Amino acid sequence: QVQLVESGGGLVQAGGSLRLSCAASRSGFSIRTMGWYRQAPGKQRELVSVITSGDSTNYGDFVKGRFTISRDKNTVLLQMNSLKPEDTAVYYCHAEVNLYGTTLAYWGQGTQVTVSS
Repeated sequence: QVQLVESGGGLVQAGGSLRLSCAASRSGFSIRTMGWYRQAPGKQRELVSVITSGDSTNYGDFVKGRFTISRDKNTVLLQMNSLKPEDTAVYYCHAEVNLYGTTLAYWGQGTQVTVSS
């Protein structure tokens, strides 16, 4: 079993920065993909950014170079710069891992990001 522990959310003014961190609870498994999705009230969950086992990255169209995802062992970091009010959402860590010979998907509990004008 893998648990995803999220941190780094909070309140920031427009133009500010936050760094989200998601740490897997254990080592010894292969991460297929790991990254972040977000969901604002009344909207569907959408991709923010993911990084694959091959270190390729994918970003949501709205990012426009403002966000950078990276991975350090079993932790994924999302550096968010030039934040905008429309970035306000609950951000969920997501991971697809290869564990015990099978591929499983996990979600974090979510961390609130609020960007004020």
